[in-house]
Amino acid sequence: MTLEDHLGDIIRKARTAANVTPETAAQAAGISPAALKDLEESGHPSGAINFPALAKLVSLNGAKLERIAKGWLPQPVDLGIWRELRVVTTTGEYSVNAYIIWDEITREAAIFDTGWDATPLLALITENQLQLKHIFLTHAHEDHIAGLKQIREAHPKVRLHSNAKGAPPDQRNRANDFIHLGSLRITNRDTPGHAEDGVIYIIGNFSEDAPNVAIVGDCIFAGSMGRGFQSTDLLKQKVREQILSLPDATLLCPGHGPLTTVEQEKANNPFF
Repeated sequence: MTLEDHLGDIIRKARTAANVTPETAAQAAGISPAALKDLEESGHPSGAINFPALAKLVSLNGAKLERIAKGWLPQPVDLGIWRELRVVTTTGEYSVNAYIIWDEITREAAIFDTGWDATPLLALITENQLQLKHIFLTHAHEDHIAGLKQIREAHPKVRLHSNAKGAPPDQRNRANDFIHLGSLRITNRDTPGHAEDGVIYIIGNFSEDAPNVAIVGDCIFAGSMGRGFQSTDLLKQKVREQILSLPDATLLCPGHGPLTTVEQEKANNPFF
């Protein structure tokens, strides 16, 4: 298991968001600009780093950042707890996660984002004799919707859900929507910042009282967060309000990298 963002990615992402120059960051870290450049590119520090000073400068938590440097990883997740939840990872320019869930009695299914290639998702539908009812999009960046046409051609009656302003009214998420998938219940929360149309989906009412699942797109990753293409400050605010406010046991399913939980991110994510 590897994190989506290594130590250097996290530092560079925070530094650029804070508009801090490499020279200033290197001085705070107690290393040369060349060493900082190497760290940001490789993720491997070449000497002692003043993590508290560097973290303070770029608005990170120093103790958590040092934990990442020491090799922190989220605890592996046993998806058997949720039974009918699957992760599908496809690779184009880079790897991206999509998700499919279904009700084990009705066989009604929903897909969350599509990844680069929808073939594995379509295979799961066929293999498990599912009825695809819904596609939920966390945002409209290419890696998350590349397989959309493929799915809609195979399942033309599937209902699409997104926060895209240009989408037809019947495809737009509404506040307080409750979408039922057999016994499962799906709600949404707006999370702009990474993308203007950013939204997360919370799936609840799993059998045997399994914790809720949150499909979080590129808002938060294990140990990191997405780029604030719209606004980093807004994205951080939305992550705190809409994601880290969920119960600690909530399973977080990001668009990239390993699964994690609210509890693990509150304890270990240096951005929060």
